[in-house]
Amino acid sequence: MARRNGGFVGQDGLDAPDPPTGVAGTAGELSVSVAFTAPSDVGTSAITGFVAQVSTDDTAYSAGSNTGTSSPIVVSSLAAGTAATAKVWAINAYGTSAPSSVSASFTPSAAARGIFAGGVGDKDVMDYIAIASTGNATDFGNLSVGRDNIGVGSLASATRGVFGGGIPGSTNSDVMDYITIANTGNATDFGNLVVGRYALASLSNSVRGIFAGGYSGARDDEIDYITIASAGNATDFGNLTAAGNGVSGLASTTRGVILGFRTNNDPAIENRIDYITIGSTGNATDFGNLTAAKYAGASLSSNTRGIFAGGYTGSALVNVIEYITIGSTGNASDFGDLSLNNLEFAGISNTTRGVFGGGTGPTNIMEHITIASAGNVTDFGDLTVARNQLGGTSDAHGGLA
Repeated sequence: MARRNGGFVGQDGLDAPDPPTGVAGTAGELSVSVAFTAPSDVGTSAITGFVAQVSTDDTAYSAGSNTGTSSPIVVSSLAAGTAATAKVWAINAYGTSAPSSVSASFTPSAAARGIFAGGVGDKDVMDYIAIASTGNATDFGNLSVGRDNIGVGSLASATRGVFGGGIPGSTNSDVMDYITIANTGNATDFGNLVVGRYALASLSNSVRGIFAGGYSGARDDEIDYITIASAGNATDFGNLTAAGNGVSGLASTTRGVILGFRTNNDPAIENRIDYITIGSTGNATDFGNLTAAKYAGASLSSNTRGIFAGGYTGSALVNVIEYITIGSTGNASDFGDLSLNNLEFAGISNTTRGVFGGGTGPTNIMEHITIASAGNVTDFGDLTVARNQLGGTSDAHGGLA
């Protein structure tokens, strides 16, 4: 029964609710989602809300606070890398409960960072953004070799980004270079692809990076892999179900998906979706089909949902966004629309938000979506340089979740 003093001075504890129970914190980017169970004894009056507060020393619950009417409550603007705990109070018209029991410790992560690299407009440039916010991109540094052409292959672990392929001049590049995403600065040589090519797909989980397809003098079905933490040359993985360039890649922690093939105007292949198991080697397997044949779009993912946007049908640019469930197989479904018909642009993501940057024109536009919720894009900000045929990756994409 609620027969104790309330949690704050000057309130009538006899009429206040019991405290919430089962408090648990799930850490996010500079934040925590605090889940709890509302008390069964609400006191003399119905509960009107809850307060969640965070402490970094288990005594002063002042590191962060937020209110809500139900579980969970998200507390933001916390310190990255600092362990913390949470408590929750229930409120009714007569007062505030005693505090809940303390949650287990959690540690908020740093804000996820997305990188856009290379492209026609500036082959060397790398930009970065904080994915969870909005605003213009900031200069990161330069690639070791400037390059472009329908997507510089771009993938990442939670700490390191790797870029591969493209065209630096008149030849297809086999160069891979890397950056430490949390820092700024120029890229460093990583090694070489099995086959130098451009317009290739790229994807990764936390350990292994994959480059697939592309154009090497002819359309290619090659799949390469690297160990992201160890610089060195790529190793043969297997082959796609068909040769194609202008392809895009996305991933969960275990499965890679390659989609949007450019062929010799063969619609039966250009709407194809392939998949692989990232941790093994071998040839790709058919997943399903896009809603229409197209290539040179942009892709991104959470751990469960893959997104493919824009592209070229062979006769027209499109603004369509579609999605798949990565863990199953089947055809893509409509998600919403870009603000413009676009191709040769890049997608990056954290676990909840996707951001598209650059594209035809070239343009400096960036737009974002909530991956779990179908709908049209919203403006995010601008790249430092308008460009197309660029690459993009992040330290929090679906392959890392």
